[in-house]
Amino acid sequence: MVISSPSPTKRWRLILGAGLAAVLVSVGVTTIAKSATHGPIIVQISEDIFTNHGSQHQTEVEPGSFAFGNTVVVAYQVGRFNINGGASDVSWATSVNGGKNWNFGNLPGITKYTQELDPFNRASDPTVTYDAKHGVWLIESLPILVAGGARPAMEISSSPDGLHWNNPVSVGPDLGDSDKTWINCDDWSSSPHFGNCYAEWDSTSTGLVNLSTSTDGGMTWGPALNSADSVAGQGGLPQPQPNGNVVVPFYEFGQLSIGAFTSTDGGQSWGASTIVAPINMRSVNGGLRALPLPGAGVDGSGRVYVVWPDCSFRSNCSSNDIVFSSSKDGATWSAPVPIPIDPLNSKVDHFIPGFAVDPNTKGSSAHLALTYYYYPNVNCGPSTCKLDAAIISSHDSGTSWGSPTQLAGPIKLDWLPNTSLGRMVGDYVATSIVNGNSFGFIANAGMPSGQFFDEAMFTNKQGFPDTFGPRYYTPFGIRPVSFRTRHPVQFLPVPLD
Repeated sequence: MVISSPSPTKRWRLILGAGLAAVLVSVGVTTIAKSATHGPIIVQISEDIFTNHGSQHQTEVEPGSFAFGNTVVVAYQVGRFNINGGASDVSWATSVNGGKNWNFGNLPGITKYTQELDPFNRASDPTVTYDAKHGVWLIESLPILVAGGARPAMEISSSPDGLHWNNPVSVGPDLGDSDKTWINCDDWSSSPHFGNCYAEWDSTSTGLVNLSTSTDGGMTWGPALNSADSVAGQGGLPQPQPNGNVVVPFYEFGQLSIGAFTSTDGGQSWGASTIVAPINMRSVNGGLRALPLPGAGVDGSGRVYVVWPDCSFRSNCSSNDIVFSSSKDGATWSAPVPIPIDPLNSKVDHFIPGFAVDPNTKGSSAHLALTYYYYPNVNCGPSTCKLDAAIISSHDSGTSWGSPTQLAGPIKLDWLPNTSLGRMVGDYVATSIVNGNSFGFIANAGMPSGQFFDEAMFTNKQGFPDTFGPRYYTPFGIRPVSFRTRHPVQFLPVPLD
């Protein structure tokens, strides 16, 4: 297939610190910005090249990413629809040299907009992983038939190099009610289940969290299985550990909490769920689509980390922090603490986290990275909210954090595509760590032009260098908050395509 590079006529956007002069320089297939003084710089890595009727074009949202070696692959929706959800296709952007250069393209074989005979009207909820045993990249997508009817739970596209993609295989029962897909593979050579891949989705009719396992590089998949207690929830994130166990943090409906359950036999069965912590999320102002979905990662010792938005540490639930908890076994979890991005008495509202852990680090030296969106002032409305994005990192397992680096903003909300649940940058964003450098992948937007939006995928140039200014420490002395008085957002198990 043809590997496209961004159009030279596209208006490339760069984000610089205040007062910095910039010179645009063409390097490889990307355009980057250089400055004489240090400042956060991002680069566009793709664009919406579709022109089909009905989509909100020049829109790209909801990235998932994965890194292995020098290669990092990002998958995302392109050409977002307003009515009935989904997008024209799932697209990919790939760097094979540690983020210095990027190629992008659209996945074949899913929607009719890539080929007339392709089966589905739209696609959504992309996520990506790498199977080290079989040497294959996998992107999981949610297929959509607008008129309803039976469809697979998910489509799995494969590639040997992250650049050339095969037509997908269909996975799961043809029920037509799947949502919020995710995929991950066991890349630990020490694991007894090395090479197993785990695909997750939830059912909008039953609410059940489903998982299917592949042992042959994603070519075939086992039956849909549930936790031993048939837990209902959304946004499950299978996290293989070096010992072969798989921990699945997720948003649990019944208790309005972050929950988790585990497999100890390579996905042949799944244990009963446990509660990580209750969620106390403040509804995000301005009509922006923002859900309490978690992010997760595993370090080299097998410790699982999970993050989510929560207002419990703020007086009167005045705004959200991103909080995190960790566990060695998926059963016992540390008390959640806020990542100290801003003072707890600030008016900053934080949400939509994308999280990564460097598997080459562990213990007290574990490298964590978080990308997130935020409002500098929580007290805003649809016409006044200013949406920003930033990245922050820790090199000591979350004990201390560097100062956050702004990646984008301010973005006006009416610059974003609309959905039935509000303006959208994605229900999740992505972070990957490559050779010790953190990459945050975000949907960044400029002012629309006529009927076209100006929203595309961006990342920070050659990775966030993780140089630290002032050190910010996780607040000591914080006690687990009382969850008796709560102000939760009531998210129901409805289709979120």
